[in-house]
Amino acid sequence: MNKTEIRKDDHVKISVEENVSADYNFWDDARLIHNALPEINKDEIDLSTKLFDKKLDAPLIISSMTGGYKKAKQINENLAIAAEKYQIGMGVGSQRAAIENPRLIDTYGIIKDYDIPIRFANIGASQIVLWGYKKTIENAHKMIDMIDANAFIVCLNFLQEAVQPEGEAHAKGCLDAIEKLAEDLSIPVVVKESGAGISFDVAERLSKTKIGAIDVGGLGGTSFSAIEHYRAKLIDDKLHAKGAKTFWNWGIPTPKSIIEVGEATKWKIPIIATGGIRNGLDAAKAIALGADCVGIARALIEPATKNKNDVLFEVDVILKELRAAMFLTGIDNVSNMSKIGVELWI
Repeated sequence: MNKTEIRKDDHVKISVEENVSADYNFWDDARLIHNALPEINKDEIDLSTKLFDKKLDAPLIISSMTGGYKKAKQINENLAIAAEKYQIGMGVGSQRAAIENPRLIDTYGIIKDYDIPIRFANIGASQIVLWGYKKTIENAHKMIDMIDANAFIVCLNFLQEAVQPEGEAHAKGCLDAIEKLAEDLSIPVVVKESGAGISFDVAERLSKTKIGAIDVGGLGGTSFSAIEHYRAKLIDDKLHAKGAKTFWNWGIPTPKSIIEVGEATKWKIPIIATGGIRNGLDAAKAIALGADCVGIARALIEPATKNKNDVLFEVDVILKELRAAMFLTGIDNVSNMSKIGVELWI
């Protein structure tokens, strides 16, 4: 394996073997108001929704996790099987590795074999800055074709780049590149954070572009600074290990980020909530706060390294929990979940 493949393998191994979560999950600070007289039937609750005019059977997205090394093909296939069965969205990890090494295309492209309503292509923001726009748009089309994507993620992973030993912390010109991509691509561009959240100011700036959605990717779940702390320890890089540990809990809590993004965009741009969503109850809280869909990664990565049945089980549990939360708050349709009372102590 080359350096990129080794790094991607390390990311998954560390995510599974180490505790890389933020020290506090802020979904514990949100509580739904119980409805003792729900006046609905649980089995009649409708979980379906639409995103980018595509129907999802539930407001759930398997968040972008991996690709670009041999073992990732099976992981992505296990995830794709669940996405197809439950008719939910799915993303792949950064596709830079396959752009640089075409023999890795099938570690992402495997998901084309499955009927998934929304497939998200993915590239890091630093990369589009380094490539320049001409190369970026050329490679974007390759990434879209690679998985037959109908949405394109630009991942704002600057925290990870800032603490990573080989990080590329290049952000100058990023907003301009996003603006051009949103204008030139024929599919929606999703701007996604990867664990540090999106503020009111950033969302306001993004709202002036033609992007299709914002994935808040807030603090509370997997910390990529924590992952880079353990990666640095693997190579006995004490400098970067210490720096990454310092920023372990850096960011904006996911619930707070949802509210800030919604207010900044006047709730006119779809919001995807990722960051610490552990189960269907957390998902219900996120949607009640204003998210259109939720993304889940950490709860699925370990099952995905094992087999498809473990992934299917976890997704089934999450959807049953979401349905239960809706029943206990008296909401029979996802589109009405903003009517749920939420107590927030952040």
